[in-house]
Amino acid sequence: MDKILTVCPYCGCGCGLYLHVENGSISGVSPSRSHPVNRGSLCIKGWNAHEFVTHPERLRYPLIREDSYLRKVGWDEALGFISSRLKKIKKIHGPDSISIISSAKCTNEENYLMMKFARAVIGTNNIDHCARLCHSSTVGGLATTFGSGAMTNSISEIADAKTLFVIGSNTIEQHPMVAMYIFEAIEKGATLIVADPRKIRLAEFSHIHLRHRCGTDTALLMGIMNSIVAEGLVDIDFVKKRTENFDSFRKILKRYTPDVVEGITGIHADDIRKVARLYAMEKRSMLFYSMGITQHITGVDNVKACANLVMLTGHIGLPSSGLNPLRGQNNVQGACDMGALPDVYSGYQFVKDPIVRRKFKRIWGVNLPEKSGLTMMEMVEKAYKGELKAMYIMGENPLLSNPYSDYTREALQRLELLVVQDIFLNETAQYADVILPAASFAEKDGTFTNTERRIQLIRKATAPVGESKPDWEIICELSSMMGYEMNYRGTYEIMEEVALLTPIYGGILHHRLNTGLGLQWPCPSTDHPGTPYLHRKKFARGLGTFMPVDFIPPDEPPNDEFPMILTTGRIYSRYHTTTMCGRTTVLEREEPEPFIEVNPSDAEKLKIKNRDSVKVTSKRGSIRLNAYITTTVPEGTVFIPFHYSVAPANALTNPALDPEVKIPELKVCAVKVEPL
Repeated sequence: MDKILTVCPYCGCGCGLYLHVENGSISGVSPSRSHPVNRGSLCIKGWNAHEFVTHPERLRYPLIREDSYLRKVGWDEALGFISSRLKKIKKIHGPDSISIISSAKCTNEENYLMMKFARAVIGTNNIDHCARLCHSSTVGGLATTFGSGAMTNSISEIADAKTLFVIGSNTIEQHPMVAMYIFEAIEKGATLIVADPRKIRLAEFSHIHLRHRCGTDTALLMGIMNSIVAEGLVDIDFVKKRTENFDSFRKILKRYTPDVVEGITGIHADDIRKVARLYAMEKRSMLFYSMGITQHITGVDNVKACANLVMLTGHIGLPSSGLNPLRGQNNVQGACDMGALPDVYSGYQFVKDPIVRRKFKRIWGVNLPEKSGLTMMEMVEKAYKGELKAMYIMGENPLLSNPYSDYTREALQRLELLVVQDIFLNETAQYADVILPAASFAEKDGTFTNTERRIQLIRKATAPVGESKPDWEIICELSSMMGYEMNYRGTYEIMEEVALLTPIYGGILHHRLNTGLGLQWPCPSTDHPGTPYLHRKKFARGLGTFMPVDFIPPDEPPNDEFPMILTTGRIYSRYHTTTMCGRTTVLEREEPEPFIEVNPSDAEKLKIKNRDSVKVTSKRGSIRLNAYITTTVPEGTVFIPFHYSVAPANALTNPALDPEVKIPELKVCAVKVEPL
């Protein structure tokens, strides 16, 4: 039996694991004991990360749709069909009538090539990926305040922190290895503060649990900062030497006294003051957040408020401190780093910057588009209006992950060409004109970048199933067929090009990653050891900038017709749209059916008992599922996991967008619940 060291394909923790290979087939998984994140542990998803690889439903050959029938074809015919259609659409409607959706599930090298394909081959900046739906607020908010949109510190540092403030993150279920370090810190005497409307599992271990109203995060954070200023707990030296714009920020902050904030959030003013003291008075304080902060029409403001809090107390640029957004997918950090976004190239270099464009033009050999492209939600809107003609989707499932799924479905059906490249026939692929079979993580090599900016090698353990190919090979072949040669001898050559063009990855080469420990960016040169924590002597942008923010209520508050708040999220044994975990026996067994969490008081009013069938309706649609009566949710709020295609929570969610980064408000919408 061979044991091939690689990286888990699920969450952003980026755990190291071995794939067990016998006679060319994967038979099991074991954790890496020396890995800096998981240290010999795995969660339930990691222990079962191999099963979907050989599932009988894997896509094994290219398919072209003829009416309602999918016809098996060869690679030349499939890529030739796509090439001719894209060329025709580009000639008639222009390059901006085509859009590309890249993937947080694919490698850095593949995301880089897809970004290059969009800009150098198609000639458009219309490229995005699922970060738009989860952490685009982080990229936008932290770039403005710090100059770098990523987790500032390392996961291993959590164990030595003294105060842990977790807001908008269901850490045990979403990032189990991060939670492991939180528990280690608690055992050493650390204080845990959790802010979440739901009584999540982590809250059971907290010293303080703030159950604020959904969508009031900005007000809560402003109230905490108001208390810090009022009680003289500001790190004055840090603010004076390393930040700017504090006076403008302070003017707005004065309005958010704990008593005022109590009226907005429902959190008692004394608890706000207590949290302010606990967080501000301990230097080794770490702040964590996830999609409970970002998925709002005020997602960017929420992130800016978190950044303001960290700067106000000087809790940054030190070990076991900082602001730590926990990224969701295994390579969502890397996909952002590689420029699979409509406004930046790799390394967050802006497409509007003529100096940056000239640099990429010199290496790529073609003129490049100047204006920013469409975000994912704007692509859907343009497709619905008939202005976008073609969409090429690699490793994403927007029909299930986007809000207002009926609108997304109609938009996809109005396209002249939809190409889906994936490992399974997912919900989106059911509307595709061409379907391309891709290799899984176990059937290719390359790199992933985890939530702490750690770049790690994945290694090929077995041959691709059927006629499937690694995504990077597919992109190269299609590009060449369209007249732009992409010739790479392997993914190591792609990373060499990334390093040449991307300062934060300047020292990242595959042979430096062979230890299995990875390197954390920024890593600007081949003799650089990587960077465990950011902003040590100065911020990436020079001075950190305090950004004034105001509380804005959610776009869709409850009303007489829809009197309850719906919030959505993930659960431990499921992952996103279940393309992989839904084809894994153990994970499928754990939570086989969708459910809605309902508070006992609401259940009594609605005359609902545990496991009763209910109908949940918003302005956009209805779904049916079973009720789970629990005090996990507060009165007036219900929770639905968004994983299940049979009862898709995103049939209900609100597509209202944050004005800066266009992330939809997936965390709050108004619904009614009716017994069946």
